[in-house]
Amino acid sequence: MVDFLHGNGSRVIIDDTNGLLYDRLTEAGLTVYRADHRAPSQLPLLGSAPAEALARTTLRDRPPLSRSAMGSGTHSGRDEELAGGYETAMAAVADQPAPGRFFAHGPRGEKKVALTFDDGPFPPHTERILDILEHYAVPATFFCVGLNSVAHPEILGRIQERGHAFGNHTWSHPYLPDLSEAQILEQLRSTGEALSTFTNGDAPTLFRPPYGALPPGPYDWLTTMEATTVLWDVDPKDWSRPGVEVIARSVLDQVRPGSIVLMHDGGGDRSQTVDALPTIIETLLDRGYRLVRADHLLERPVSEQAEARGTSPSTPD
Repeated sequence: MVDFLHGNGSRVIIDDTNGLLYDRLTEAGLTVYRADHRAPSQLPLLGSAPAEALARTTLRDRPPLSRSAMGSGTHSGRDEELAGGYETAMAAVADQPAPGRFFAHGPRGEKKVALTFDDGPFPPHTERILDILEHYAVPATFFCVGLNSVAHPEILGRIQERGHAFGNHTWSHPYLPDLSEAQILEQLRSTGEALSTFTNGDAPTLFRPPYGALPPGPYDWLTTMEATTVLWDVDPKDWSRPGVEVIARSVLDQVRPGSIVLMHDGGGDRSQTVDALPTIIETLLDRGYRLVRADHLLERPVSEQAEARGTSPSTPD
């Protein structure tokens, strides 16, 4: 696709339903603009507006265009909207409309931390991250995008073989408040199907919305998917490529017992994240933290589960 674009023009206009394209196209030397997002009724159940329709709309209506800058992430021109979607998600964490279904961190009582990686699998960065995790014998959780998952099943196989956890990060990384409930469900269903081969035939139950943004509730669609929404409380903004030392220091300054650390293995050049990872892991281990998968971090002790059910935990005879 990049080769074709280089041969047929250096300027590209895209919509928001594939949030992984911005940085990758910009890194390739193309000038990328984002048109105003399409209404759900203008989109197929899964995927972007047809290229011809997007081009005709752009030429006819001249919608506002936002230029994507290197390292700006996939949200150029939509900062306020994305911040609002994230606040909605954090309100769901606080309000717990479905008990035990929304988390930004795990229990604070134990020195456990979950490292999580979004937007992959994507070579060579995911593979290098897996090498580092294997070297230190620590697990992580990979919130995978469906498009990348079907493109790189061999990397999914390695994630599974090493005992890491999978999470659903949608099919194409759209901003979910732009979509209808049916379109959101199809994003999750298609990705779950792509990952199910590597999760014993069952779709992953961990879910992370792109940008951490949710539409307003109720969240019946999450209940339908039996999904546990996993956000984070440590964000080094590694996607902006601020530098290896900055990424490592940001993680280590923010981390607390029960923290969920957000990092990225896909969506662009993630070499800085890869290079910061050994320092992050070594320092956390030196501080006495245990690194665990997100699903294990969020497991409640037997006593808490019994209390939630209104029963007493069983005791040995």
